[in-house]
Amino acid sequence: MTEAVTKGTHHIGLTVSKLEESASFFTSLLGWKEVRRDNASPAIFVSDGRVMVTLWKNKEEPPTAFDRFRNIGLHHVAFELESESDLNHIYDKLVKHEVKIEFSPECLREGPAKHMICYEPSGIRVELIWSGC
Repeated sequence: MTEAVTKGTHHIGLTVSKLEESASFFTSLLGWKEVRRDNASPAIFVSDGRVMVTLWKNKEEPPTAFDRFRNIGLHHVAFELESESDLNHIYDKLVKHEVKIEFSPECLREGPAKHMICYEPSGIRVELIWSGC
């Protein structure tokens, strides 16, 4: 059996249309930290301490929204939560801040894992998941 040459995710790069709002989604709502900014690009780097997400401002206007049923590319990005309580808490926080929710926390298949999907301000689907273990 061959061992994988990769060792996990270093970072995820996302092109966003609303750079500041998208960064605020991660920092203000999910509790991530801003790592740095690149004003020339422009880009904002955010991290939860395990993975970094680079948010790149799109260059052309108007931006073209991704259609997960038509386009090849990122269907969604998923981030793991420590507990079911954390999942329920972040759901309530997102609802309070009028974040677009695709579906509220529900069992993943037969459970015990639970997940939800919302949209960050630029329209990227974000799954939040508690593994149930």
